[in-house]
Amino acid sequence: MHTVEVGTSGTTAEDVIAVARGNARIELSEDALAALSRAREIVEALAAKPDPVYGVSTGFGALATRHISPDLRAQLQRNIVRSHAAGMGPRVEREVVRALMFLRLKTVASGHTGVRPHVAQTMADILNAGITPVVHEYGSLGCSGDLAPLSHCALTLMGEGDAEGPDGVVRPAGELLAAHGIEPVELREKEGLALLNGTDGMLGMLVMALADLHRLYTSADITAALSLEALLGTDRVLAPELHAIRPHPGQSASADNMLRVLAGSGLTGHHQDDAPRVQDAYSVRCAPQVAGAGRDTLAHARLVADRELASAVDNPVVLADGRVESNGNFHGAPVAYVLDFLAIVAADLGSIAERRTDRLLDKNRSHGLPAFLADDAGVDSGLMIAQYTQAALVSEMKRLAVPASADSIPSSAMQEDHVSMGWSAARKLRTSIDNLTRIVAVELYAATRAIELRTGLTPSPATQAVIKAVRAAGVEGPGPDRFLAPDLAAADAFVRAGKLVEAVEPVTGPLA
Repeated sequence: MHTVEVGTSGTTAEDVIAVARGNARIELSEDALAALSRAREIVEALAAKPDPVYGVSTGFGALATRHISPDLRAQLQRNIVRSHAAGMGPRVEREVVRALMFLRLKTVASGHTGVRPHVAQTMADILNAGITPVVHEYGSLGCSGDLAPLSHCALTLMGEGDAEGPDGVVRPAGELLAAHGIEPVELREKEGLALLNGTDGMLGMLVMALADLHRLYTSADITAALSLEALLGTDRVLAPELHAIRPHPGQSASADNMLRVLAGSGLTGHHQDDAPRVQDAYSVRCAPQVAGAGRDTLAHARLVADRELASAVDNPVVLADGRVESNGNFHGAPVAYVLDFLAIVAADLGSIAERRTDRLLDKNRSHGLPAFLADDAGVDSGLMIAQYTQAALVSEMKRLAVPASADSIPSSAMQEDHVSMGWSAARKLRTSIDNLTRIVAVELYAATRAIELRTGLTPSPATQAVIKAVRAAGVEGPGPDRFLAPDLAAADAFVRAGKLVEAVEPVTGPLA
C-alpha cells in the first residue's frame, strides 16, 4: 500500500488524492512529531499563567472575553466540538471526509497549532483504519474554518457521534475505535479549537475538482475534435502559428490536442470540395479559445491550491518565537473564489459542447447528416432527446455558476461578520463536474455515431481508436431506435473513468 508521510511543510495535491481516493497509509515524520512537542510546551506554559490567552484559557468567537479557569478547560474543549457538530442534511462523500481529515492533520503536524503528538497520531490511526466520520452537507460558512464538518470529525476522535467503518456500515464511533484498538482522545487546552479552524473541506474538494477537470478538459478537446470531423470542418484553424499570435497557453494546448486527434483524417476540410464554407460555426472554430481559457483558469486555481496546501491554517497559531497570536488565516476567500471561477468555466465548456451536439443533430446545419442521426427519421427519433438531457444539464450548470463567494451571512453575534461561503462553492462545483462529465459523454455519443454515418470517408486513426474503444465499452453505434439510457450511462462511465483519453493517447502521444 502507498504510504504518505506528513511533515511540517504542508502536503501535495497528489498526496491528498492518494489518501482521499486511494486509501493511502499515513505516517507522521520525525520532524512533525518534534514540532508538535515544541508547540505543545509553549501552549502548556501559557496555560499555567494567569493571563488569558485566546483559545487556551478563554471562550471562543463572541464569547472570547470570558477567562476560563483551569478546572473547566478540558470541558471547554469537549464542548466546542460537541456544540459545533451541528451539521444537517445528507452525508458528505467518503472521499471528501478523508481529504478534510488528512488536510487538518497536515496543519496540526506543522507545529503551529499546539496540539499534542498523541492527538495527531490518533488522527492518522483513524484514517489508516478506514474509519470515516459522518459529516453532513450543511454547517460551514467557509470562515473560522469548515466548522461543522470538522467538528463531526473531531467528535469521532473523541469516540462520540457516528462514523462509517471500512465495511461501509455506520456505527457509533466509540465502537469503531474500540474494534480497531484506538483509544478516544481526551482533549486539552487549545486542542478542540485547533481541530476545527481550517479551510480543509473546501480545499480537499478543490484539489479533487482540479484533478477531475484536468481529465474532463482533455476529454472535451477530444470530443470537440470528433465533432469537427463529423461536421466536415476544417482543422486549419488549429494551426499553431494562429494560436502563437494570441499567446494564451491553455488555448495553444487545446488546439494542439485537437490537431493531434485529427491527424490523418479524411473528413476534415472535405466540405471544400463540393459545399464551400468560408468558416465553421463558433462552437467548432472557437473550441480551443473557450477550452483554453478554462485551462488557464485551472492553472490559476492550481496555484491557489498549492499555496493553501503549504499553509498552516488555525487561530490562534503558535509561532517559532513562542508567541501565540490570533489571526484571520482561516478565512476561505482565496479558495472560495477559485472554486466559483471553476464552476463558471465548467458551465461554459458544457455549453459549447451542447451547441456542437445540437449542430450534429440538425439536418440544416450538419452538412449532410440525417436528422437527429436517426436511422429512419420520422419513424425513429434518433438522439433528439439525448440533446434535451444535455441541455437540461447545461441549464443546471449555468445556475450553479452563480458565485457562492459573493454572498455573506454574518454569524456569532456579528463577531464573524463576513464569511466566504467556500464550502458551498465547493459543493456546487462537485455537482457541476458530474454534469460536465455527462455532457461530454453525450457529445462523444453523438459525434461517434455521426462519424460512422459518413460512409466512404475515413476518420483519423485516433478517432478510429475512440470508436473501437467506446463500442467495446457497450456504447452502441448507429441503428434503429432503442432504449437510450443504458448507452448514455455507458458513455458517461467511459468518460468518467478516463477511458476516452486512454483510447486516444496510444495514437496521439500524451495530451495536455
